[in-house]
Amino acid sequence: MIAIINTGCANINSVRFAFERLGVTPEIISTPSQLNKFDRAILPGVGHANVAMKRLVEQGWKEAISRYDKPLMGICLGMQLLCDYSEEGNIDGLGMINGQIKQLQTGALTSPHMGWNTIQTVGQHPLTKGIDANDQVYFVHSFAHTVNEATLAQCEYGQSFSAIVAQDNYAGMQFHPEKSAKVGAKLLNNFMQWQV
Repeated sequence: MIAIINTGCANINSVRFAFERLGVTPEIISTPSQLNKFDRAILPGVGHANVAMKRLVEQGWKEAISRYDKPLMGICLGMQLLCDYSEEGNIDGLGMINGQIKQLQTGALTSPHMGWNTIQTVGQHPLTKGIDANDQVYFVHSFAHTVNEATLAQCEYGQSFSAIVAQDNYAGMQFHPEKSAKVGAKLLNNFMQWQV
């Protein structure tokens, strides 16, 4: 069974529908005490990191997520919140994945980074099974995880940044797998199969 964490900082329906297309019916949960009943969980997120992190702390999710020992994946802002620190609002994150979130240096390119982009490098991991360099996924963001040892896949938009990260039982995707067509569906299915 899979839980989608509802902190009020995401449009969770698109994530729910993506799993339903794979034949899985996730449960949307709004109370941290519910989390441990599930085999795996998704932390979606949109908006400003400062607001979202404040909600996680106030609603008791920070402690619940830090104690969770099964697969948990953040999507977009949810991924960023799993990391150590974000320049967006200068906040400490949940600290489950090593790395910092910094504003993308896009140069002459439009910010935010919005639309399809090509994955350039892919590391070996159960989450990236069947995913190749040159596969495309859909992004909407202006802050990103700097490439480090937690990076499984990276992209380029003015600079290199992490597209997929993982550490222990925590993972994150900067793009929206639920909006990334067949590649996104494959990634979500990989998450469903991931054993830690």
